[in-house]
Amino acid sequence: MDIPRIFTISESAHRIHNPFTPEKLAALGAALRLEPGTRVLDLGSGSGEMLCTWARDYGISGTGIDMSPLFTGQAKLRAAELGVADRVTFIHADAAGHVAGEKVGVAACVGATWIGGGVAGAIALLAKSLCPGGIILIGEPYWLRLPPTEEAAQGCGAGSISDFLVLPELLASFGGLGCDVVEMVLADQDSWDRYEAAKWLTMRRWLETNPDDDFAKDVRAELTSAPVRYATYAREYLGWGVFALMPRR
Repeated sequence: MDIPRIFTISESAHRIHNPFTPEKLAALGAALRLEPGTRVLDLGSGSGEMLCTWARDYGISGTGIDMSPLFTGQAKLRAAELGVADRVTFIHADAAGHVAGEKVGVAACVGATWIGGGVAGAIALLAKSLCPGGIILIGEPYWLRLPPTEEAAQGCGAGSISDFLVLPELLASFGGLGCDVVEMVLADQDSWDRYEAAKWLTMRRWLETNPDDDFAKDVRAELTSAPVRYATYAREYLGWGVFALMPRR
């Protein structure tokens, strides 16, 4: 059980596997007004930076589930490094269908809504773990402006233009799913640059130390194309944010 290898190589040096900086992640925690003792479930927890830093800074406890053994291992090391291993647990597993045994105050799927087959399914899944008055967190791309062609959309990593919405439509869609939008923190151009550009040095270093690996040609192809593709497409058209939702009663 693992995610595609290109991600575990290109993002192996990342602590945050989305276009957020540590400052953005801290801003999100502050925006949620987290109280000590709040339980958090994070489906697709990556290297655990959200749970670990929030446990350190806000006194939360939580569980993270992720398909990558590499990232799950990094998350456990990060918890030990920050002295919060007694408050956060990381499990290598498929998060699809996972429901917490004990209800949580925050249920999150930040950048992995495919776990529920899309935004609607992810929200429905997270709601099963949520206590009354709790908050659902969804991390999701949106179009800054509509790409002019399907080729441009695919250059952003989408299958087609219809895969994502522009921000007003995305916010409206949460209401259509029975949720109030109560907060949001959005990536900006600098945080996007830090997420994407950091991959390039990681890939180059990997190629230098693994020249005979069967996967080297794939990493070389990605490194060759990624900078121009990102500057041409995603940097111009793609946004990303984390949206805090509360189910309507």
